[in-house]
Amino acid sequence: MSESFDFKKLGFIGLGAMGKPMLVHLANKLPPESRIYVFDVVEVTMNEIFSQFPDKVFRGSSARDVAQQDTIITMVPEGSHVRSVYLDPTNGVCSTDISNKLLIDCSTIDTATSLNVKDHIEKHFPSASFYDSPVSGGVVGAIKGTIAFFLGCAESDPNVERLTHLMGMMGKQVIPCGGPSLGLAAKLSNNYLSGVIAIACSEAFDMGMRSGLDPRTLAKVYAAGTAQNTICDRFCPVPHVYPDAPSSGGYKQGFKVQLMRKDFSLAMDMAKRVGSKNMLGEAGLKTYDGASKDPRCRDLDSRVVYRYLGGNEEWLLEENGSSSAA
Repeated sequence: MSESFDFKKLGFIGLGAMGKPMLVHLANKLPPESRIYVFDVVEVTMNEIFSQFPDKVFRGSSARDVAQQDTIITMVPEGSHVRSVYLDPTNGVCSTDISNKLLIDCSTIDTATSLNVKDHIEKHFPSASFYDSPVSGGVVGAIKGTIAFFLGCAESDPNVERLTHLMGMMGKQVIPCGGPSLGLAAKLSNNYLSGVIAIACSEAFDMGMRSGLDPRTLAKVYAAGTAQNTICDRFCPVPHVYPDAPSSGGYKQGFKVQLMRKDFSLAMDMAKRVGSKNMLGEAGLKTYDGASKDPRCRDLDSRVVYRYLGGNEEWLLEENGSSSAA
């Protein structure tokens, strides 16, 4: 390993559904002499990580404390959290000297907040490097190490090779998107499309199943035809079509519907700001807003819109019951 890519002193802030498995990959793949200092507001989650990696992962008392390391990764839910983590005057990352440090924010937030943080860092710590680098692939992808990183810089950026090496320990792809905040613009565009497809998949499966088709047959049809897409292939909204999909586990593991509602709203704000005419946007946002407030769907994977739209989740039990009766 190149000496410049050793990452012997790493900080990680945010151990949520995505951040925790990302950290686990780093702890498993970084060399034995590396040390990772972590901070999260949920004490139980930190304790779990410390017990799993007692010789490599250590407790940080705050974002400021974690920022003493050479490279800092942040993964928090919303723009307000990013502002607090970086700009809190007492305990934020920028409340200590971060000169010459590499800072990577993997959160999915609005582009304005990300640029505000970047501008603050450039003004006060011009030798530090801050990048937006949101991820895609869901919780399942984070656990499997197959997520993609959308990096807010050009391919010619001097830190691209170093960033790619680090992110390659946590995911499968790193895509430089051109410049500051463009990683976020790419992610919001991606999640808008993903969210629309999930609704369309749910509706298509529902009408096909109500017409008498087996959802497994429908999945084969979509995969073979022009409707082929990742949501149908790996995140199928209908339970028990794809075993590893969140739907097959009661929608309990995945990208929460509230987060999809948040990202969809951010994408719509971006569309309005740049003058894009998104005909499906309002209907999509209304759907995710309703599902995120529905007690049957809240806190579950966003593909639970299939349930929200009235899809049949018991089709396999009904099929097995019919077979037994026959």
